[in-house]
Amino acid sequence: MPRWNSFESFLADARRADSDEERQELVDELLMERPTWPWVQGRRATFIFTSLGSRRSVALNLDTVKGDPPFVPMTRLEGTSLWYTTQEFQPDDLLDYLLAVDDPMTPLATETDIVGRISNYWRFDARNPLRMETAQQMVSVLRMGDARPFPDWAALKGVPRGRVYEHFVDSVQLGYKGRKLWVYTPPGYDRSGMVYPLLIFQDGQWAAGPLQMPAIADALIKHERMKPVVIAMLQSGSQQERLKEYVSNDRHYASLLTELLPFIQTHYRIDSTDLGVGGVAVGAIAAAHAALRNPAVFNSLIMISPPLGKGLAEELLERYVARFEESKLLPRRIFQSVGRYEARARFLKPAQALRDVLERRSDTAYRFVEVGSGHGLVGFRSVIPEALAWVYPGKNAPNG
Repeated sequence: MPRWNSFESFLADARRADSDEERQELVDELLMERPTWPWVQGRRATFIFTSLGSRRSVALNLDTVKGDPPFVPMTRLEGTSLWYTTQEFQPDDLLDYLLAVDDPMTPLATETDIVGRISNYWRFDARNPLRMETAQQMVSVLRMGDARPFPDWAALKGVPRGRVYEHFVDSVQLGYKGRKLWVYTPPGYDRSGMVYPLLIFQDGQWAAGPLQMPAIADALIKHERMKPVVIAMLQSGSQQERLKEYVSNDRHYASLLTELLPFIQTHYRIDSTDLGVGGVAVGAIAAAHAALRNPAVFNSLIMISPPLGKGLAEELLERYVARFEESKLLPRRIFQSVGRYEARARFLKPAQALRDVLERRSDTAYRFVEVGSGHGLVGFRSVIPEALAWVYPGKNAPNG
């Protein structure tokens, strides 16, 4: 039986210790008893950091924290190696975080070398096995008791696996050469001889990588929550190129329709009457633009955290709610999500406004989800299973 039933009971014992040596022994016992952190109890989560060397400061880096930098300072238990903080969260929160160790604690707005600062001072939580690796860095994940599952989908056992093929494609419309295209084919594709629905998803480097879309599709197809689908995931350009290419760009729509789609149809067995488009962030805007331009062709739409309000390109983005309202025809199935902790004026409030518009429409099967996350890949990945099961429902899909 554990010695302590809460972190507060441990702290009470540690503070009554007669010496630093005795207090450190209690810390060592706690870490033997509970090797995995954070310690979640109800709405409270306790984060810790231990270091044998001297540290000036340790802080919890969360994008839900108001302020610059978005840190919660951690407290050192006197005379020990233990730093800690306990914070309160919503029961369904799923948040990525880092630990800032000896960070200068100056505002990020004035930082001249943010990449160097992150590399030098920010680190994932070594005591938390729940994490996500991206091309830039590893982040730790806080999963509260009622949060969406966040498994490593690629590590699930007993799941028949589809295949992912790599191509390199060019675009005259957008003026790029040699971007990667990953194409997922579902289990059994090679033997079936059938044609399959197609989903084109923006930011393919994320979809095929940390978002684990192929592995998620494998699991959903096995349990018949999603029907077998071919998924084309096209690499995007730089952040500046993404904004230019993805926001209300008819050339991007033309590239999908006249360049990418014919390429895929040439190499794969596609049902041309069942095409979908989707994306995250501004990639979701590109998907929405294509679907609004031609809902007869793109009859399924996934929008995960689209920016629809204040900020870069806001004059174009703010028009999307009206564009959906005014459209005479919509895709027959639409999935939309937003994070509770995303910027209110750019993401949350306009997403809710679009929800109100689409919920009044009777000509589309629409689902809206608000997740307990911020604007990042952790929140995006957590909602992808629901998105895929909604737009391509299998026999066991909810409301399929």
